[in-house]
Amino acid sequence: MNVATILKTKGRAVTTARPETSMKEIAEKLAVKKIGAIVIVGDGGRVAGIISERDLVRAIAERGPGALTASVGEVMTRNVVTCNEGSTLDELMETMTNGRFRHVPVVMDGNLVGLISIGDVVKYHLADMALEVNAMRSYLTTG
Repeated sequence: MNVATILKTKGRAVTTARPETSMKEIAEKLAVKKIGAIVIVGDGGRVAGIISERDLVRAIAERGPGALTASVGEVMTRNVVTCNEGSTLDELMETMTNGRFRHVPVVMDGNLVGLISIGDVVKYHLADMALEVNAMRSYLTTG
């Protein structure tokens, strides 16, 4: 299974913000939408960074409550690892595990077209495994 298949079911909506957005606004958006990360976009809608709940907590731990008045551009992860629609679940699992992050923006031709979370990867990986188990059961019972 690949990213394009996941996006067909999940949808392509991505919560984004601009680099000048305050960390307080980011925290509120994360809480209201019940999400774990927001993609930060610059001019032309290009991915400029990503900010996660972990980044927010780290910023508060390092800077104190004043971190909430900082712009997200000061705190965000700038070297964003992305994938494309052809990326496979196995590739994403390896990338997320090695990089120790939970969200990967999907970029095609320089444009943001989706976001894959570790939850998506696990959900679809389990679905794939269930299909394989059912196919094996069917094969074994029919001889």
